[in-house]
Amino acid sequence: MTGFAVRLADAASMTEARLQAEIAAQPASTIRDAMAYAAQGGKKLRAFLVLESAALHGVGADMAVQAAAAIEAVHAYSLVHDDLPAMDDDSLRRGQPTVHVKWDDATAILVGDALQALAFGLLARDDAAPTPKARLDLLATLAHAAGASGMVLGQALDIAAETAATPLTLNQITQLQAGKTGALITWSACAGARMARADTGPLAAYAGALGLAFQIADDILDVEGDPALAGKRLQKDEAAGKATFVSLLGLGGARARARDLVAQAQAALDPYGAQADMLRQAAQFAIARQT
Repeated sequence: MTGFAVRLADAASMTEARLQAEIAAQPASTIRDAMAYAAQGGKKLRAFLVLESAALHGVGADMAVQAAAAIEAVHAYSLVHDDLPAMDDDSLRRGQPTVHVKWDDATAILVGDALQALAFGLLARDDAAPTPKARLDLLATLAHAAGASGMVLGQALDIAAETAATPLTLNQITQLQAGKTGALITWSACAGARMARADTGPLAAYAGALGLAFQIADDILDVEGDPALAGKRLQKDEAAGKATFVSLLGLGGARARARDLVAQAQAALDPYGAQADMLRQAAQFAIARQT
């Protein structure tokens, strides 16, 4: 494994252990079991971004893991709800039956609700940030990123696009994905700076480019990826007639755009010098991954 792969795996392991411990502390129930199921596995890239941005600002992993677990709880909730029949209607996630398939729709809705609440509980802990002001900043900005100005808005725009009279333009898709995918990635990358009460500008610029590159890679995988590796249904955007970066730019154009965005993301990290090399590699990973 490369140095980056090891760091990513370590971040995933640490974050999953923290998140699963918090879930295990909930009262025994079907909801608790389904929460643990929904939170397991995955790349945990958002957690990695939290931990790396914290390290850049001298915040230790023992503290930053609270925010890392919180963002992965929000991400897991978003996937559980996104998979529901009323939204993307997916039966597979990470190679396993989705929560509503393994249990039922009501359980999936409640599991998503519980994971979202759990995330804010993690951030409210005294050891989630060095100061009360930093902790409040994390809470307020995650509420904004996850809500009707960020991820939820992006999801709503995505659903509306499925029945729109005309396909979305490139600018409209970019705006949609800045919410649906980019908002949580940006929060993750800026979390360390927020904990240290430092300037979030360079990391926000990095994350903006990274999030868009990540989504373009998803669009490319949807067209030519291996469903067995992806662990989910592919080619659903084309089947639904939705405009994507690939449908508008073509495969070659989408790849070129993703490479340009990776270069932008890496350049945004110049103020941090070699200390940000793992984040630079994360940008490259975003468009080279197979899942």
